[in-house]
Amino acid sequence: MAPTAASAATGDGPCTPDASTGCVLGTLKQADGEPAVGVQLTVEGAGETVQVATDDDGAWSVPITTAGAYTVTIDPQTLPEGETLRDPSTTSRTVNALLNSQSRVLFALGEPTSSGPTATPTSGASAGPTAAPGDEPGTDAPASSGSGVTGKRVAQQLANGLVFGLLLALASVGLSLIYGTTGLSSFAHGEQVTLGAVLAYTFVQTLGMNVWVAALVATLCGAATGWLQDAGLWRPLRRRRVGLTQQMIVTIGLSMVLQYLYQFIYGGGRLRIDTSNPDPVRIGPVTLTVQGLVSAGIAIVVLAGVAVFLLYSRTGRATRAVSDNPALAAASGIGVERVIRIVWIGAAGLAALGGVLVGLYFQSTAWNMGGTVLLLMFAAVTLGGLGTAWGALAGSIVIGVVAEMSSLVIPSDMKYAGALLILILVLLVRPQGILGRRDRIG
Repeated sequence: MAPTAASAATGDGPCTPDASTGCVLGTLKQADGEPAVGVQLTVEGAGETVQVATDDDGAWSVPITTAGAYTVTIDPQTLPEGETLRDPSTTSRTVNALLNSQSRVLFALGEPTSSGPTATPTSGASAGPTAAPGDEPGTDAPASSGSGVTGKRVAQQLANGLVFGLLLALASVGLSLIYGTTGLSSFAHGEQVTLGAVLAYTFVQTLGMNVWVAALVATLCGAATGWLQDAGLWRPLRRRRVGLTQQMIVTIGLSMVLQYLYQFIYGGGRLRIDTSNPDPVRIGPVTLTVQGLVSAGIAIVVLAGVAVFLLYSRTGRATRAVSDNPALAAASGIGVERVIRIVWIGAAGLAALGGVLVGLYFQSTAWNMGGTVLLLMFAAVTLGGLGTAWGALAGSIVIGVVAEMSSLVIPSDMKYAGALLILILVLLVRPQGILGRRDRIG
């Protein structure tokens, strides 16, 4: 345990992870969303014991210098008057903490439930989704099976699903456009999502940028990598008439290389782009965070901009023409290669932006986040209709809502499996997807 643990634990300053330091931390919120101030917790691990009290924002943090298992115990006697643990039988949680990362430990406050706590990003208020893409078991509070279904919980999960669906759509639309214009299913598209998130983390935590300025710069850098990919890899392969199957295998190899490159650079732990405590916002029975609302607003504006571009701009109409029939588009005088280059740039930029916003919404990112999100993106694109931007948007909303709503009745660790099951059932009834067109065979 770090020698300075006592000062950080008492709220003299937030813990900041670096190469030699990790952080065990959390935030306690009362049932009405107000901070739970002065609550005592004990952190044990690495042969040391440190006591910590929540500050005026309900936050606490303890720096560590040795990776390993740490047990956090809350003292129920110090909870604010009238507050209780949602699961009174569980006053301790164990987290596997790593250096250069933040390990959150969550305790939910509210009326006790009969089957355990509900894991939420901020204790006492469901201000976001129950689990982040790329999370590893044991790095956070355990997931529950979503017991105690109430109208409030249904509204909360529906709101979470809509926000997550919008963020997922940013990456899915680009993936769909790439497939529509080139016929290529890019398995490296998930790593473009991770790239945006880790670049934003670097800009904020290393260079000290404002989080939204960092998001813009990360998006531009992501778009630049789209140009580099097409100019240095995909266009030469197309000119050599390499088949789509071989190109798809190249994307799988590229995905693996990038994943382990991210792990080598950033480590295997979770990374927080913004280490400040998110402010909750209540909208009727729903509680979201300011970052979640801003991220959803940005996603809506950007998706609307993409729609306007595709419908009304000359390049957008050319993109739709190439997606419908590349040979006929080329015969009509449209520069197919130029359109494909623009699609790669735009798709990579959208994926990077989606990665930043997903990282902010889930309050963490990781080296393998893109791999987890990739399955959902393919599900959204297939569900909506292969090659159609509108289908990708519709499919993303469906996948996001189903994934979050399913955690009401099944363990949150399995919620993405529920979304993929819906995909299978829909395709059995409508193989072309929601907005796809039937293809005549034979």
